[in-house]
Amino acid sequence: MRLLLDEDVPVPLLDLIRHLLRRPEPGHEVEHVGSLGWRGKKDRPLYRDAAERKFNAILTNDMSQLNDPDECKALQRSRLHYISYDLDNGLDGLALASAAICAAIRPVMAELDTVSTQRIVHIQRVAKARRRYDISNPATNPPTEYWP
Repeated sequence: MRLLLDEDVPVPLLDLIRHLLRRPEPGHEVEHVGSLGWRGKKDRPLYRDAAERKFNAILTNDMSQLNDPDECKALQRSRLHYISYDLDNGLDGLALASAAICAAIRPVMAELDTVSTQRIVHIQRVAKARRRYDISNPATNPPTEYWP
């Protein structure tokens, strides 16, 4: 399956997503709009061109595309799977969105590999209110009985 990352997807995620989707046998091919020289291309021609280049899915955080009737028609005609995610502002927003994408992309692509018709996928956000780490003082709370 060929996955296209829209221009709003941070370029540093390209190599990470490629790495996550690698397989022992030939697996998924992942490209970024920027590496194809398509930066700035409007969505409707982008969908058409992506389908012509045999892409099967597009990853984007621009969910406004689904609120435009012309873009929806173009997306439907392209038959591309549409994978979206939420992105909050700032570096913390980028970190949380990246975590959500990395956690979801393998099962999403595995499921899309099994279907023959177009799907719309929304990757659930990673909640920012939850703390994902513990910090302790080993002098007062040793990590193991062997801590000096």
